[in-house]
Amino acid sequence: MSEFERKPCVYLCEGCGIKDALDIDDLERVATMEMGVPEAKRSDSFCAGDGYETLKKDMESGDVNQAIIVGCSPRVMAEQFRELPGQVIRANIREQVVWTQPPNDEDTQMMAADNIRMAAAQAQNSEPPQAYWDAASSLKLLVVGGGVSGLSAAREASKTGCEVVLVEKSDALGGWAAKWSKTIPGAAPYTGLQENGIADLIKEVEEDKNITVHTNTIIGQTEGMPGKFTTQLVNGKGDSWDVFGSIIVATGWREMDTAKLEHLGYGKSDDIVTDIQFEQRLADGNIPKTAAIIINPDKEIQPFSSGVSTKVAIKQALQIMQADPDAMVYVIYEELRAHGTAESFYREAQEAGVVFQKGEVKSVDGDLTVTVHDDLLGANIPMTGLDVVVITTGMIPNSTNIDIEAAEKGEDQLKDDIRPNLPLITINGEEPEAASDDDDGDVMPGGPILNLQYRQGPHIPVLANGFADSHYICFPYETRRTGIYTCGPVRRPMTIAEAKEDAQGAVLKAIQAMRMSNQAEAVHPRVGDLSYPEFGLNICTKCRRCTVECPFGAIDEDPETDYPVLNPSRCRRCGTCMGACPVSTISFKNYNPQMVSEMISAVEIPDEFDEKPRILVMACENDAIPALDMAGINRRQINKYMRVIPVRCLGSVTLLWVKTALEKGYDGIMLMGCKSGDDYQCHFVKGSAMAQERMSKVGETLQSMMMEEERVAVTEIAISDTRKIADTLNSFGETIEGLGLNPFKM
Repeated sequence: MSEFERKPCVYLCEGCGIKDALDIDDLERVATMEMGVPEAKRSDSFCAGDGYETLKKDMESGDVNQAIIVGCSPRVMAEQFRELPGQVIRANIREQVVWTQPPNDEDTQMMAADNIRMAAAQAQNSEPPQAYWDAASSLKLLVVGGGVSGLSAAREASKTGCEVVLVEKSDALGGWAAKWSKTIPGAAPYTGLQENGIADLIKEVEEDKNITVHTNTIIGQTEGMPGKFTTQLVNGKGDSWDVFGSIIVATGWREMDTAKLEHLGYGKSDDIVTDIQFEQRLADGNIPKTAAIIINPDKEIQPFSSGVSTKVAIKQALQIMQADPDAMVYVIYEELRAHGTAESFYREAQEAGVVFQKGEVKSVDGDLTVTVHDDLLGANIPMTGLDVVVITTGMIPNSTNIDIEAAEKGEDQLKDDIRPNLPLITINGEEPEAASDDDDGDVMPGGPILNLQYRQGPHIPVLANGFADSHYICFPYETRRTGIYTCGPVRRPMTIAEAKEDAQGAVLKAIQAMRMSNQAEAVHPRVGDLSYPEFGLNICTKCRRCTVECPFGAIDEDPETDYPVLNPSRCRRCGTCMGACPVSTISFKNYNPQMVSEMISAVEIPDEFDEKPRILVMACENDAIPALDMAGINRRQINKYMRVIPVRCLGSVTLLWVKTALEKGYDGIMLMGCKSGDDYQCHFVKGSAMAQERMSKVGETLQSMMMEEERVAVTEIAISDTRKIADTLNSFGETIEGLGLNPFKM
């Protein structure tokens, strides 16, 4: 800790039923006489009215620089308290005590008192963080990809006054959209085919003075961090370097391998075509008299479709009918995903005479005979006399700088002149510490788009199907590389209208990242946090666990000393590095191993004769704490022996804290983190999974201490699990009570 002079004061809120359920005089005694806080003040509310004015005056005058507010959850009125100068620490006795426990009960009072003890210990072992730099960073945006998504992103960013550089690897802008004659309706009333406006969008971008366009250009390499991305632009004329604040990757999609369509007759006739190939026929005015459009039911294509294939099929069917009202068009499907606003589009096609036939395609012959097992009739129906058979395909994300023909031949596309001395990343998003081109496994084809000079590899991490990795619920545009955002079909399948809207969202996040990096503030999920990890190199063992386990590539090694080196604006303040460090040498000003250890120790542990167990709950502040708050709001009873400490991420939890708790006399420990995996995902990517792995070793330690393994448990909680979290805690409490007290209780 620095020479920070602490001036704490406790502010005891008596509103929201707190005064009616607790002895406030006793809580004031705990804060001042027991924990040594010089002063305590009371009010019906410290978030409004006279109470807030008192708090604000105290902090603005400098009389108080650590306000310990004892009342509601830290999630309530957070923005208002964030505006106060100094450090604000919250002790939650409303949602997690008064609203989950019976009023005026001995154990309820003890729980509230322990919450104050922990808050006071937090204040004694932390301090307000300071910005790590004040140097101006770049506010220029790099957009990679010149299709609809990239063009829209560049244009939207320019409207805010942002300077933009747009890079496109081909010799023309527009991407796939430049080939379409008509487009799917993207605005109310969501009916009628729309004219393709891509030419107008290209013109707007090319004439925009804030946008510099580079065609026939790729990214040679990208170094640095948000606010200071140093990027090499490579084209036939040579290369140049520029510095950007944020990067948007809008590299779009490609057609799926047509070999996977052979079971639907592809290759048997020139008139059995993909929907992409059929677009060219429609653009050329080649309108068939009879057509069958097969919405591909293959499970392999479903992740790359997401309803877009259905909308494309409806669009093409309507194009045929509008060009020739006497034509016959059959749309054959097993699943028709015309959800949301597409319902109106689907109804329009029905009214135009398009026949939608639900059934399984059994075969497609070279003479264009399509045999369908009709679900309604329950029989195989041959369909003959067709002029064309169209097969919908998905949108395979261009997660790499790929040459399709070369990839199909299995050729390595990493160019020697831009190949970094870094490993490739595998398609499932795992980041091997040491990989090579010869490693077994499904390695991403093609060269890296940004050629990142990160120890984790040159690619943006991707999910199982190749789409850019993101927390799709809370941070849909994010990647694991802070300051780099994705939009359009590289993120998920989408229509032109959806891609334009997606670009707007990515631009907003990219601009936010640039501006907050310029102020040394975290972007997500700890918005505005000025803290960053500090390394005590005097005891660092150079084990590299912090560099390997950081999910965001924020830590590198000094090539000369092997000590860790922080890229501060890449850091998301999760504390995973802190949890990984075996010697506890990594800390934050306002979150560190000593602070949490002291909070654990601050709880009053009854002796064995009181027969009152104590159970430590270390709960992720992103999901578990909100779920616990909602349980309180819903007045769900929680085991009275629980003591909750919010943690930034379960990945920040160290085995030292578990050891401290057991030695202190806690009878059980529950770790609660976000759900892991692609279907939900930890807010810090893999914190929950890391905690599961680390705590798997605790069982052996407990056995060596002659203690039951069941005393330490790890569980995953979604933010919506308000009923589950109460049941989980209560069930764990019953288990601990059944096991009996900690045999090491003093």
